[in-house]
Amino acid sequence: MEGKRWVREMAVYQIWPRSFCDGNGDGIGDLWGVLSKLDYIKSLGVDAIWFSPLYPSPNADFGYDISDYKNIHPDYGDLDLFRRVLDGAHERGLRVFMDLVVNHTSDEHPWFIESRKGRDNPYHDYYFWRPGREKNGRRLPPNNWTSIFEGGAWEYDEGLDEYYLHLFAKKQPDLNMDNPRVRQEVKDILRFWLDMGVDGFREDVIPFISKTPGLPNCYPKTPIANGMKHYVNRPQVHQYLMEFKREVLDHYDCFTVGESPMTTPDTALRYISEGPEQVLDEMIGFSHMEADCFLTDTIQRPFDLRKMKKAFTEWQTKLADRAWPALYIENHDHPRIISRYGSEKYRVESGKMLAAMYILQRGTPFIYQGQELGMLNIELPKIEDYPDVMAQNNARILSRFLPKKTVLRLIQKSSRDSARTPVQWSAEPYAGFSTHEPWFRVNDNYTEINAAAQENDPDSLLNFYRKLLKFRKEHPAALWGDYTEHDPESRDFYVYERRTEEQRLLVICSFSDELLRFDAPEGVDLERWKLVLSNYDFNFIIENGFTTRPWELRVYCLDGKQA
Repeated sequence: MEGKRWVREMAVYQIWPRSFCDGNGDGIGDLWGVLSKLDYIKSLGVDAIWFSPLYPSPNADFGYDISDYKNIHPDYGDLDLFRRVLDGAHERGLRVFMDLVVNHTSDEHPWFIESRKGRDNPYHDYYFWRPGREKNGRRLPPNNWTSIFEGGAWEYDEGLDEYYLHLFAKKQPDLNMDNPRVRQEVKDILRFWLDMGVDGFREDVIPFISKTPGLPNCYPKTPIANGMKHYVNRPQVHQYLMEFKREVLDHYDCFTVGESPMTTPDTALRYISEGPEQVLDEMIGFSHMEADCFLTDTIQRPFDLRKMKKAFTEWQTKLADRAWPALYIENHDHPRIISRYGSEKYRVESGKMLAAMYILQRGTPFIYQGQELGMLNIELPKIEDYPDVMAQNNARILSRFLPKKTVLRLIQKSSRDSARTPVQWSAEPYAGFSTHEPWFRVNDNYTEINAAAQENDPDSLLNFYRKLLKFRKEHPAALWGDYTEHDPESRDFYVYERRTEEQRLLVICSFSDELLRFDAPEGVDLERWKLVLSNYDFNFIIENGFTTRPWELRVYCLDGKQA
């Protein structure tokens, strides 16, 4: 495969700035805190930092509602401080990626404020303003679409006697990307940050940036996000991304990855398949994060290992030799992975297994802050304690037909807020995150789970991540090898192989508390292979297999011509 080699070799660390580290003692994470932790980030073995939004924002969606695309939120610092962080990262060999959020702005962005002044205002068509409908003397929204975050997708403005479209929160009006002036604004934003030295962008809900002309009703109606077929992966999305690429991105050595909800590998290939039509380097899929839920984390089901494996394998096989995958198991939009797919009882063991399970696949691994420490979900006593707009909307919907205690339990298990508790740096007050009471509750387990406690423990999860990322770079099969899954029907094991002409890796992952017999795949003689990674000691082989311990991981390697 051709393409940027550094993109394929790198690993990326994601920072959600509000909860990463507070450097000025006001209880909110900031760029002073990031500056103080650059050596720590570098020590992990990653090659880049992706910042969730740092821009000024009213925080209706904690930064994903942007009021100024060319500045830094005062809570986090200013542009001069950002430049210090950028320079510090580059001095350590770390690239820096910004979050590009251009499906919508904040309703406090100057463009939107201007747009609602009148239909003849030049900014009015920056957004989707439409007159309402009337039925039996009642005023109705322009169509029957519903918001992903807050009820209907339309909000009425009495002064204009029009509605504006918001696919997410009411304070996140959708931009009209069909307007060439809006696309020019996006290109100006890209140039602003790239000229400063930023190395690329993670592009938020990028398949949503084009809507069906006329914004028609959607039938049959769906209980969640009705209207999706009219705003996900429309043909113009590729057209607009190609415009951004040719006019801006091609003139810089930069990286782009698109967040892609409701996108299959086949659809992703339209954007990332290598060749003249490629418009993004990678796309972030969601299907492997739906093994314990239906469509959204809130509609929960028992964890289905085969569903997870099928999703991973589909992306691996369909993108093989055509595109490069983005790999992740945690980010700011999902609860903590050990609490979901692993075991809190066997936190370290399952944490190590889950890390190797995804990082040793073919692709660019993304690690989310605190994931390397094994941070867990937080269980708060009241629904009102969860600040996320999505959690509150889900609770409102669920409360229509479920008891309050059941709703609370669902929110405790599914809320994005579990990924947004302050990072646990030490056993000191407030987990070493701040000297001031933090903006959000610190998980009570911080005295046990924290970076300081793991730093000098060679068997800690933190040091396993370091070892694993180093291993990935040093083993050609882990970086470049073909992917083959073994025993896809197993309900207990995820087993796959990575292979080059000179090296083979066999990755064996147990997803069970039980002691289970594992037999090597056909054609594999484990006695001839070298054990290179594991999460237990005393790794015996008996009759070309072994009895797995809870959440056991083993990685075997075969080198040379015999591979």
